Amino acid sequence: MPRSALAWSLAGLLGLVLAGCAQGSLSPSSSASFTQRDRQLLANAPYAQAEIPERYRRHIVDYPYRGRPGTILVDSDSRYLYFVLPQGKAIRYGVAVGEEALAFSGTATVGRMAEWPDWIPTPEIQARLGPYPSRVHGGPENPLGARALYLYSGNKDTLYRIHGTNQPEYIGQAISSGCIRMTNEDVIDLYDRVKQGTTVVVLPPSQGLGGYIARHG
Repeated sequence: MPRSALAWSLAGLLGLVLAGCAQGSLSPSSSASFTQRDRQLLANAPYAQAEIPERYRRHIVDYPYRGRPGTILVDSDSRYLYFVLPQGKAIRYGVAVGEEALAFSGTATVGRMAEWPDWIPTPEIQARLGPYPSRVHGGPENPLGARALYLYSGNKDTLYRIHGTNQPEYIGQAISSGCIRMTNEDVIDLYDRVKQGTTVVVLPPSQGLGGYIARHG
């Protein structure tokens, strides 16, 4: 996929790795943006509530690199997703990413957004991990969780998503499926900030944010 949609450039701090220099504050977890359906479905979620390590909980951090506010950047190596804010800040979320051989990387746009989406397993997932039903209806048992952002290249669905999860214990890890997983609480928070058409940059494994900027700045 093309990687020139965003011109990420260094703002005087090229030698710094963002995760190390961005000493941010925890962003208060809030259910204020939950819909009534969210409250009902998450009240008795049929999965164990995980204790997310603090470094993978939602933080507001310094973001000393030029990026258009509203852009999403995923650092696969660090297991972080950044939502760029104005004035050199970003919201940093912990995520689970796909194993290297299965992971997507490149530049895409949010082509579709859905609340409590249905999951339609691809033939590849059916062959590798199935059998699954042809369609799994939305709900807390659905592996897409509470929200999904569908990533497109032009008008074509990449089959790659940013979505919630019914396995929050894997946040901060690389796991078998290739999509970006967030806790349901975090994906609801992100969903409310994102618009259709938002640019998403997913860095490939073994290419940290500093390396990406050095090559594309």
